[in-house]
Amino acid sequence: MENGNLEFREYSYEMQIKEFHLDTFGHVNNATYLSILEEARWDFITANGYGLKEVLSLKKGPVVLEVNIKYKKELKNRETIKIISRFGNPDKKIFTITQNIYSGEDLACEAILTAGFMDLVTRKLLLPTPEWIKAVGF
Repeated sequence: MENGNLEFREYSYEMQIKEFHLDTFGHVNNATYLSILEEARWDFITANGYGLKEVLSLKKGPVVLEVNIKYKKELKNRETIKIISRFGNPDKKIFTITQNIYSGEDLACEAILTAGFMDLVTRKLLLPTPEWIKAVGF
C-alpha cells in the first residue's frame, strides 16, 4: 500500500496499426485511439481471469465514467505500438486507469480514465470484489 491506497501495477500490450485504424489523413483517427485503449484493458483483465465470460456470468464489471486523452504523436500504418496500462485504487468504487501509447520510445498518446465497478443488474456502482482486484493486477 502507498498512502493508504493500493499501488499502481503496469500491464504492457503490443499491437500493430492496420489499415482499418486509419482515417483519410493516413493516421489513426481520434476515436480509434479509444478502441485501441479498450482492447488493451480487456486483454489485461482477461489475462487476469476477469474477461467477458466472467462479466456476463457475474453481472459485474468495469464501466468508464470519464476520459481525458492527449494526442502527442501520429500513429501510422503498420507501426507496432505498445500500450502501458496502470490501474490505481482498484479497491474503491471509483478508480483510475492511466494508459500510455508508445510508438518506439516516443509517447504518442496519454489517457487518464475515471472508472467504476458496476452491478449490471442494479446499474449501480459497487465496491470491487476480490476477483476484480486480482484482475487488475493486485
